[in-house]
Amino acid sequence: MTKISDKKFALCINNNGYDASLITRKVYEIVPDAKGAADDLIRIVDESGEDYLYHKSHFVLVEFPQEVENALIAV
Repeated sequence: MTKISDKKFALCINNNGYDASLITRKVYEIVPDAKGAADDLIRIVDESGEDYLYHKSHFVLVEFPQEVENALIAV
C-alpha cells in the first residue's frame, strides 16, 4: 500500500467548499506532513501559494515519470 507521504503530486477531483483555493483537474504538489497524513489529510500548496491541509477525498494521488516530476517541480 502506498502512503500519502510517499507521493509528490495529487490531482484535485473535488473542490467543494474550496472554490477559491482548489481547481478541479489541476495537479498540486504535496508537502510532506506525516501528522496530517495520519488523519487522512494532505498538505497541498493551493491557489493562494500557501500550503494547507485538505482531506484526501479531494484528491487522487498521481505518479509521473521522473522527467515529468522534475519539470513540474521546476515550475
